[in-house]
Amino acid sequence: MIDAKVLRQDPDRVRASQRARGDSESVVDDLLAAEESRRSAIGQYEALRAAQKDLGKQVSRAQGDERVALLARTKELAEQVKKADVAQNEAAATFHRLLLGVGNLVQDGVPVGGEDDYVVLETHGTPRDFAAEGFEPRDHLELGQILGAIDTERGAKVSGSRFYYLTGQGAELELALVNFAMASAIRHGFTPMIPPALVKPQAMEGTGFLGQAAQDVYHLEQDDLYLVGTAEVPLAAYHSDEILDAAKLPLRYAGYSPSYRREAGSHGKDTRGIFRVHWFDKVEMFVYCDPAEAATEHARLLEWEKEFITALEIPFQVLDLAGGDLGLSAVRKFDCYGWLPTQDRYREITSTSNCAEFQARRLNIRARFDSGTAPVATLNGTLCAMTRTIIMILENHQQPDGSVRIPEALRPYLGGRELLTPVS
Repeated sequence: MIDAKVLRQDPDRVRASQRARGDSESVVDDLLAAEESRRSAIGQYEALRAAQKDLGKQVSRAQGDERVALLARTKELAEQVKKADVAQNEAAATFHRLLLGVGNLVQDGVPVGGEDDYVVLETHGTPRDFAAEGFEPRDHLELGQILGAIDTERGAKVSGSRFYYLTGQGAELELALVNFAMASAIRHGFTPMIPPALVKPQAMEGTGFLGQAAQDVYHLEQDDLYLVGTAEVPLAAYHSDEILDAAKLPLRYAGYSPSYRREAGSHGKDTRGIFRVHWFDKVEMFVYCDPAEAATEHARLLEWEKEFITALEIPFQVLDLAGGDLGLSAVRKFDCYGWLPTQDRYREITSTSNCAEFQARRLNIRARFDSGTAPVATLNGTLCAMTRTIIMILENHQQPDGSVRIPEALRPYLGGRELLTPVS
């Protein structure tokens, strides 16, 4: 959540951030009113408690009728204190609930607007000219079927729409990507992690996935557990309610886990193949650092994503997302969009977000700095979302006979093979 001090001292900054996100500014006035009610309730409770303590001293000195009268007053005051305590707790809960719904404070320089108002910062690589090569590119699903790599029909039979099997060379390709991604992360100083894919509500709320994103979350009601949509969630909650050693920051973790998403708002979108599915595997980078280093660390995460995509020889662009497309927790977000030949456009394959102290404040993750104990900053970045990366490899490296050239960086993880070949 945002720092309540910012709300009290500079409410116009919060209003400006809400505008940048396309969210209502009225919540700021609601919060200020709730804060006033909270402070008033606390003051009333403390005044009654002081009176109660003073009355207790008077009772200890009184005798006879005076003592009887004071004891009667003690009972009345005790009831008033009890009600005041309830009132202050309710006022605090109202303030906290409203504060949880406010998005992180958008960083200066973030583009204004919504999903379609991103700014393209960089373009890397050149899309192949398939017409010049003399053939029409096949889409990833057709290629996956030729290679015996993707089976969506049986995925739908067993689990429903937007599910799939990776088979044969498809499964091998994912395992190669996992190993390559983890090796890359370890080389950059990340600790490899295989985190749980089921988490408690506190972890989901702490990372900001029970607000705007709640419709896309799978909830197991009987156990009150959530299936994670990204390893960001268990990695962020890993150090919840802890005080970290500032001297050991940054802490960098790379988590490999399944990701589950309802895709509730994507009816009719990307229904063919495995671009938009309810489950996929992913290697996610996650960082805890000094807030003063967050912007620098964000740039590093983006560079590592770019390095990974470049190694796979996929043309791509880097996008600076607009305020209305940041999600609840991020102050800034960069996406990498890979070139998809059969759609003749770039599509999202990775994302990296700077969440500043927002998640750490919600999850109670602090460090002892020279200036005192304070929340750390958290950042996340997708290194490899398997299904979309597989799509990009198949379509960008396909050959006229339906085979697919394996990027050189992946060959050591596929026994040195140079091609994925059609099955008979």
